[in-house]
Formats: sequence, C-alpha cells, structure tokens
Amino acid sequence: MNIRKLVWLEFRQHKSQLISGLLAITLGIAVIVGIRSISVVSEKAVAVNLDNLGANILVLPQASNVDNYYAADIDAPTMPEEYVDRIVSSNLQGVDNLSPKLTRRTMIGNENVVLTGILPKNEVTSKPLWQQSGILGNELKASCAPDNAANKSNGFEDEKLQRKSIDSLGTNECLVGSVIATKLKLAEGNPVDILGEKFTVGRVLNETGTIDDDRIFIHLHKAQEILKIPGQVSAIEIMGCCNAISDGLLSKLRNVLPDTRVTTIGQIVATQIQTNKMMNKVSLIFLIIIIFVGGISIGNFMWANINERHKEIGMFRMIGFNKSIIYQMILAKALVLGILGGIIGYILGTLSGMWLGPELAGLPVNPIPMLVLVSLSISIGVSLIGSIIPAYLAGRIEPFNIMQED
Repeated sequence: MNIRKLVWLEFRQHKSQLISGLLAITLGIAVIVGIRSISVVSEKAVAVNLDNLGANILVLPQASNVDNYYAADIDAPTMPEEYVDRIVSSNLQGVDNLSPKLTRRTMIGNENVVLTGILPKNEVTSKPLWQQSGILGNELKASCAPDNAANKSNGFEDEKLQRKSIDSLGTNECLVGSVIATKLKLAEGNPVDILGEKFTVGRVLNETGTIDDDRIFIHLHKAQEILKIPGQVSAIEIMGCCNAISDGLLSKLRNVLPDTRVTTIGQIVATQIQTNKMMNKVSLIFLIIIIFVGGISIGNFMWANINERHKEIGMFRMIGFNKSIIYQMILAKALVLGILGGIIGYILGTLSGMWLGPELAGLPVNPIPMLVLVSLSISIGVSLIGSIIPAYLAGRIEPFNIMQED
C-alpha cells in the first residue's frame, strides 16, 4: 500500500477532521487574499493621487536662495534653458514632467506683479489645481503611474487631480492669478500692458493659496524677449514619481546638472513615501499574524489527529512501516490540505475583495492572478511547517507501547 492510497483512505475515513483542517487554512488564505486585493488597489489609487498633486522637485541655479520653496524662482539667477533638454536626454526614470520658467518682479500700474514665463503645456500639467479654471487639453501619460484612461477604468479618477494641459499660449496672451486679477480689475479678454507690450488676458486662474495667485504667466520665450534674457530660465519644476525620489532621483539629477541646486518639497515627498510604506506594512502585519495563527491551527489539528490515531499509527509500525513512511504520510496529508486550502482560499478571498472593495475603499477590485501562487506558497508552507512537530512525534510512537496499553 503506497503513501498516496493511505492519505486517500485517511481523508475518506476522517471527513470531519479533513473539513476542520481545510477550513482553518482556507479562511486564513481568504483573509490574506481579500486584504491584499483591496490594499493593492488602494496603494495604486493613493500613489496616483499623490503623484498627481503637482511638481515636487525644483532645479535652481547654484546661487539661488531656497528658504521659500514656492518663491525661490523669483528674481533668482538664471541658467541655460538647454538644461531641460539635458534632463530629458538623460532618460531618468520617474521624471513625469518638466516645467522651465523665467520669473521677475515688475510693475503694472501701481501694483507689484510677479511675471513668470512658462511653456504652457508643461506648466499646466504640473499644476492640477489650475484645471478648475477650465484650462483643459491633451492628457499626458505619467512615466511612473497609470495614465488617465487607466486611472478611470481602475476607479482612480479624481477630476481635481487629472493631469491635463493646453497645447499653446499665444505670444500675446497671458494667464492671471486670482489675487492680482482682483487688484488690477482684470477679466478674461481684457487688455493689459506688460513692460510696453500689449497682452490679452486668456484666463483668470482660480485661487490656489500660493504665490501663483500674485503671478501673471506669459509664454517663456516671450518673457525672455521682453526681459532681455534670451535662452535663460530661473527654475525648472519637475513632477517626480515619489517612488523614484525615494530611490535616489535627486542625486541622479544633481549628477546630470552638477552646477545647480536640486531641492524638493520635503512634506509632500515624505507623505508620499510614508503612505506607500504604511500600506505595505499593514499587509505585512496581517500576513505575519495569519501565518502565525494558521501554523498553530494546523499544528494543533495535526497533533489532535495523531493523538486520536495513536493506536493506528502503532499498528502501522508493527506491520513494518518505518519512521520515514509515517513522516511522509503526515506531511503528504498536510501538502494536500495546503493545496486545497490555497486554491479555495484564493477564490473566496478574491470574491470577498471584489465585494468589499467598493464598499470599504470605494474602488473596484479585480482578481490578481499572481496571488494564486502566493496563496499556494503560504498555505502549503504553513501546512508543512505546522505538521513538522506532530509528524516527528508520530514517528516516535513505538509498537511495544501500544501493546502495553492493550
């Protein structure tokens, strides 16, 4: 009689024990798969929304003052605009968008104004808050996060955080911040004189609560012309993927542009990184708890089963079964339970995740095929580990002890 037949007979004769052991593994795996299915979707949603908050890296000339991140580009020394091409040609991973700008203070009427030259498609992409003003156009795909179509299909869409842009800004058009528009009594379509040049207000931007509210934005190359600073910029804003920043993106940028200052908004980046780490830690904590509890449950089940079959195992020893066969029989039973528990647990966990995901996280959860391998690995591992000690103790049962009991 081979091991496979012995295990099959064991399952047929002890159905209730089979069900209880299988239930312990299945529920544990179902919890792991359900939690992981929801957390994977949540992690992606959080990462997409955090990455979409806007530019979080600032490249400045070496002599610039960065005491105030949001105003560091105002009246700063300049650097060549070709630095943008240098960053692009470096093919650094995690650089989603580059926004070069040239900024100087000027006077319009009796009001101090911050004049900023921008490349409009890049600039609006890096400032999602501006989209509330109706500045829409072609959507850009991020290099480190799903594009907007993918975001929408996966339930990650947030209209306030979608990366969109305009294709062009006329050489004599301008975008006006909300505060300065109020001070100068400007509305869309109004003319405005800037350093002797006539411009038309293309849009009044909604209030952002930043220095942008006091800015007037014109095309970068027009700003270089009227400020008489050709081919120069005062800052390059970069929308960097938070994962890439944590992997050393800043130092890589410094290597590409060694004569510049590369800084970042510490609070935003820290929040991005900490949030992603927290999501991973939560999943890991649940995994450790379930493995621990599952291992004890399986070990307890196997030990109870061995105690009930004490005489039966002794009889096997009497008819010539050595210890290795007893070990193989018990571990084979654990292997079968692990495989069945992993498959059934994956199915139940996936179904529960698809049901609870929209309820708990507000996001649709789809099956994750890779979790099948994870489920099988964990369930088989827990079953075998939980069965090692009971198998060892079963192998120590001697026939003469059984005869003495009789």
